[in-house]
Amino acid sequence: MKNLTDRELVDLFQSGKNEEGVFRQLMVRYQERLYWLIRRFVQTHEDTDDVLQNAFVKIWKGLPNFRSDSELYTWMYRIAVNEAISFRKQHLKQQNVSAGEAGEYLVAKVNADPWYDGDELYSRLIRAVEQLPERQRRIFQLKYFEDLKYEEISRMLETSVGALKASYHHAVKKIQQAIEKED
Repeated sequence: MKNLTDRELVDLFQSGKNEEGVFRQLMVRYQERLYWLIRRFVQTHEDTDDVLQNAFVKIWKGLPNFRSDSELYTWMYRIAVNEAISFRKQHLKQQNVSAGEAGEYLVAKVNADPWYDGDELYSRLIRAVEQLPERQRRIFQLKYFEDLKYEEISRMLETSVGALKASYHHAVKKIQQAIEKED
């Protein structure tokens, strides 16, 4: 089953043959990639695990209706990001953290995370990224952290490559200014 394409796995799943085995294969194939994608939004290991589990539940439930209008990872990405954003908004609201305080709050959470190694530059980067408008933040995360090509991001976010390049450029400038301001 490891050598099957995503399309073949989806077809097998949708046929009702070995759904659990097929889904396990999809999890093996995409779990780490989705983990790190979600981690960039919620910052801590424990929260990421919770969001990832919720995302995979939604993927399981939605897979029978997946139509292949997009690539499988693009579809899974949207589910994972939506789960991460929902979790983040709910969590910040529960903690009474305003949008302006989100960067400092998340940096404090990261610093308290036992999996974090204490890199000061990374903390500064998180603070700067958190100051970006949500769309620029998402584009920056996909390009910088996920190292995706503009064409792939364009399909995921359903926008033009030109608009993405401009948003990324503005995001990088804002991040540089924010980091320089801390010096």
